[in-house]
Amino acid sequence: MANGGPVEHGYPHLDTVRASITALYKRLSYDTIHTFATSVAPADVAFADIDDLHLGAQRVAREMVRHYRLPDARMIVGFREMTHAAHVELAAGPEYFIELNDRFRTHRRDIGAALAHEVMHVYLHRLDLSFPGTRDNEILTDTAAAYLGTGWLLLDAYREDAASSQKLGYLTPEEFGYVLAKRALVFGEDPSVWFTSPQAYSAYTKGMAQARRDEQQPPLTAAGWAGRRRYARDRRHAQDHHTPDHSGVPYAFAPEDRGPLRVSFPCPTCHQRIRVPVRGRVRARCALCRTVLECDT
Repeated sequence: MANGGPVEHGYPHLDTVRASITALYKRLSYDTIHTFATSVAPADVAFADIDDLHLGAQRVAREMVRHYRLPDARMIVGFREMTHAAHVELAAGPEYFIELNDRFRTHRRDIGAALAHEVMHVYLHRLDLSFPGTRDNEILTDTAAAYLGTGWLLLDAYREDAASSQKLGYLTPEEFGYVLAKRALVFGEDPSVWFTSPQAYSAYTKGMAQARRDEQQPPLTAAGWAGRRRYARDRRHAQDHHTPDHSGVPYAFAPEDRGPLRVSFPCPTCHQRIRVPVRGRVRARCALCRTVLECDT
């Protein structure tokens, strides 16, 4: 939890974020992912200053359990002085103990954001889905929360001005915006209407621009002129020399052997790699997320 200190910006964890989206589709399946088409509603996690602290926290925790479809899980929420924003004990269940930073006693509007992350830890624990290492596993948790409909709260908890700053989660604001944009492009849901933080809206706008760039990489037909020109040069090199240069580009050519030259590239929706023959206009369908892609190989 950045509290008054510098907030990291940009996309330093983008590769892990993309790997997290792929892992979600692989572990949950297309059909399960699409049961989360509607995000948690602001009214369902609203927390007024006049609300009882503990009863309100339990109510919001129950809403997270409901949203993640964990009916046999019970969250017991407490508060204590600690460095991090929150912590959850990942026991066998059905009871899970969540501790929130004492700071949330007076910053109640952000309790939903903290619980979105911690209850997602429980959800992923039940799925037996994790990444090696604390850092990557926390990035997976943030990404999953954002992609499955509660992470807009984490981005909305980001506030920064000349005198103070606050950010929850391990992703940068722009990375949260990127994941929320990827979700918005799939489900047609605009989370920006719920933001109370102007900085969150700005980060979401930047994240959407980055997500759109994923859809404009060759060999996709939406690629720009410069990308298409680089792709044509790399394709000629692969055809002539059989030792293609893949540096700095998302696609890769497989040298000809007994079959036609093929190109692989990441699906702009789930980032699973897709492999198609190099033969001009091709329509490809991602087997993982079912996105249909128009390509010019």
